[in-house]
Amino acid sequence: MTVAKVTEISASSAKSFDDAMQVGIERANRTLDKVKGAWVNEMKVVVEDGKITQYRVNMKVSFILKG
Repeated sequence: MTVAKVTEISASSAKSFDDAMQVGIERANRTLDKVKGAWVNEMKVVVEDGKITQYRVNMKVSFILKG
């Protein structure tokens, strides 16, 4: 039987939402064993002088617990 856990992470990028998701998943994969999936539950931007300077995502990442 496999048991998974879900943890919430935040990641940001100056490029795009896609890049912010990739940054978050790459970081989670270095820390957590057997990352299996993620879903984005929030997206937001930081605006300075009328321009987007940061794309931010909050994600729930699932990974398999060691048995």
